[in-house]
This record gives sequence, structure tokens and C-alpha cells, in this order.
Amino acid sequence: MSAHGFLLVDKAGGMTSHDVVAKMRKKFGTKRVGHAGTLDPMATGVLVLGIGNATRLLQYVTDGVKAYDGTIRLGSATHTDDKEGDLISQKNPSGVSDEAIAAGLTSMVGTIKQRPSSVSAIKIDGKAAHQRIREGEDVVIPEREVTISEISILAIDRGADFIDIKVSVTCSAGTYIRAIARDLGEMLEVGGHLTELRRTLVSPFSLDECAPQESVEPISIADGIARIFPCRDLELDEMTEISFGRFLAPNPGAGIFAALNAQGEFAALLVNKEITGKTMAAPILVAVKE
Repeated sequence: MSAHGFLLVDKAGGMTSHDVVAKMRKKFGTKRVGHAGTLDPMATGVLVLGIGNATRLLQYVTDGVKAYDGTIRLGSATHTDDKEGDLISQKNPSGVSDEAIAAGLTSMVGTIKQRPSSVSAIKIDGKAAHQRIREGEDVVIPEREVTISEISILAIDRGADFIDIKVSVTCSAGTYIRAIARDLGEMLEVGGHLTELRRTLVSPFSLDECAPQESVEPISIADGIARIFPCRDLELDEMTEISFGRFLAPNPGAGIFAALNAQGEFAALLVNKEITGKTMAAPILVAVKE
């Protein structure tokens, strides 16, 4: 029987998120493996994967809050906005004060418009931006709205021709930490790029729960989804009803509920709807038995 569940991987550097997916497909003997949010090859840390039926639930993980620890280098800019790109500008940043750095980062906190890095996985007319760049196209991705809840400065280290700023960032899905580095460099007129990045949270899953890909084992769908949504237990007759896509007695609260069967296994996602004047719980996703 195929495995079903979530994998909480501490991704190593130097590999793509798809590389990890490919290794997990081989490890668990199934093609049904996906991930909740790409990490650049340079980046390490939390990568949440779904196996089997859990792949259908990854969208609810992808949308969660993210947290990162990273290092921004001022004094040079690259075409990828990180250390793996080609150098495109260089300027000694020694005149930039700690106060100016703090003010620049503080100005990015809140709901802002951010221009994603051109070398990214964002698709333009069905093709990833980084692929278009490799093919010689000039790609500019439109700004998008993101929310940065917090940027904390952990340390500022000054070299002869650079400044390294260690930061901790809490933000919404879709935020590019590379873009924060680039924008800070542009704001301070010395250039900036990212030299280190480690994702510490893909809410509700944190780094201390993760394991290297070589030793990671799945947690059950029920254990994972119970961290995201409130749960309700279903009786046998209710299980029969949802198997036919029928409505149930309403959930005891607003929003999505995860329904579990008598064995504590994930059965469905339910949300309250008004049906002919009555509030009922409607299934929006039902687990597929294999």
C-alpha cells in the first residue's frame, strides 16, 4: 500500500526542491509526492512535502506564514539577488550607518508591494521566469502584494568593502527574502544581495520538527491537518454520507474543519454553507481510499 502523509524535511543546500521530491518518490516508491513552497538551491531548512493523499492538502500549507534567518550583504548586487548570481554592481558601503540599515529594513515591514527576483520559479505565460532568463529573455516580474510581519537585525558585521547583516524575517507566502536584500541595497545606493538563507518555519511546521531527507519519515495526514484546522470526529453514518458527497450537520464553528473517521484517520475537509435556508457542513475535499 502506498504511503500517505507529510514529510518535514530539513533541506540541504545545493539542491532544488524538485531534487528532494525526486528522491522521496524513489524512497517511498510513489510518484505522488509534492512540496509546499519552493526553496532556492542555496537555501536550507523547512521543506514540507506531501505523499499520496496528502498532496491534495499541500495548498493549505503553502498559504501559511513563513520565517527565515538570512544574511544580507551590502556593497554588491547580482543578477539573481543572491550569491549564486553574476556581479552587476559594486560600491563600498562603509558610509552606511547602522541606523540607516535599521530604518531601511523597518520601512519594508507591513503590507507592501514587492517585485520578485527575476530569476525565480514564478511562471510567466506558463514558463518559469528563471528559464526565460536562461534563454536570454529580459524578464521583469510585476510587483505583488506581500506582508512582512517582522524583520529583526541579529548582527551587523563590517568588512573592508562589505557589510553583512544577519536578519530574521517573518512574512506571508510569496515574499522573497532575496528581494528584501536587493531593495535594501538599492535604497542605500550601494547594492545588496543575499548570501545565506535558512527557512525556520512553514506554519505550523517548524525547523526543530524536521529531519534530513536521508532519515525523514512521514507523519500521518490526520496529525498534519490537525495542526492546520480544527477537527471533528465523524460517526459511521456520517462517513457514508460524505462518501456520496452529501451534507452533514454543521461544524461547531466558522471556517474549514478537518473530519476524522472512527480510527482517527483523515476523512474530509468540511465547511459550513447555507443550503436551502439551513446551515450544513459541505465536503470540499474527501480522502480517496486506496
